[in-house]
Amino acid sequence: MNEQEQQQETGGGADRLQLTAAVALVAAGIVGYYWFSAQPDWERWLTMFAGLALAALVFAVSPTGRGFWRFVLDSRIELRKVIWPTRQETIMTTFVVVAFVTVAGFIFWVLDIFLYWATKLLTGQGS
Repeated sequence: MNEQEQQQETGGGADRLQLTAAVALVAAGIVGYYWFSAQPDWERWLTMFAGLALAALVFAVSPTGRGFWRFVLDSRIELRKVIWPTRQETIMTTFVVVAFVTVAGFIFWVLDIFLYWATKLLTGQGS
């Protein structure tokens, strides 16, 4: 899908209204959790989860929600196309990374010792 079609599909006022309603339902669930502080915990959690579930439902039927679901499905298809490295390739790459980090750490340690020595020499500190 090209970007113009996507903007045309998700750019309407009804879409914005649905997204606003979904955000309002999330906020209502959170407010309800704190509003019913005198109620048992399970009722408070039920209020919050009901708000979240209704918000998810409203989002799912919106054009943006349908576009998001299409993106998830397309991502799964692309994920199947990935050529994953073999065990041997993973071990060798890990070895190279560990070796490089060790060498870089040693170089920075030597540089730190040199800079410490030069700073002491230039400032006249130490013995």
